[in-house]
Amino acid sequence: MRRAQTFIGAGCLVLAVVMAAGAAQVHGEAGYAGVGPAFLPWVVSGAFLVFGVLLIAQDLRGRATATAPAPGEHRADWRAMAWVCAGLLLNAVLIEHVGFVMSCALLFVVAARGFRLSMGLDAGAGRIARDAGVGLALSAPVYWMFTKGLGLTLPGLTANGWI
Repeated sequence: MRRAQTFIGAGCLVLAVVMAAGAAQVHGEAGYAGVGPAFLPWVVSGAFLVFGVLLIAQDLRGRATATAPAPGEHRADWRAMAWVCAGLLLNAVLIEHVGFVMSCALLFVVAARGFRLSMGLDAGAGRIARDAGVGLALSAPVYWMFTKGLGLTLPGLTANGWI
């Protein structure tokens, strides 16, 4: 168990190499400000490389970031996990029918309930309205940035594409 962090770091390094190999095969003209289609894969590859090296170095110096809980100390909360999974499935099923903003807001409401249940907090009906508001406040600007700012197509609810 002591060297688990080294193995995770090595896995990050392997992923960095795989991502770099894939990024090297992406061809295309650089667009605005020199950013082309291979830019993001190179950024992710670099991040995996940096974090892999940092994890290995930290473990070899003997300064692990966290210790694993004792067996039986933390048990899986299957009910909470079911709520989060249900939110993801609902999002996937409903996104084409109710639009990106509404389906992501629903995902936020259902996942927040699952997380609250996992922490033993109140997940009553009073939280649903607040969570829906937060979900809308997060998903509407994301939708707007992707559709209006980047010109990408996301499923919308209205014909004019506002939501």
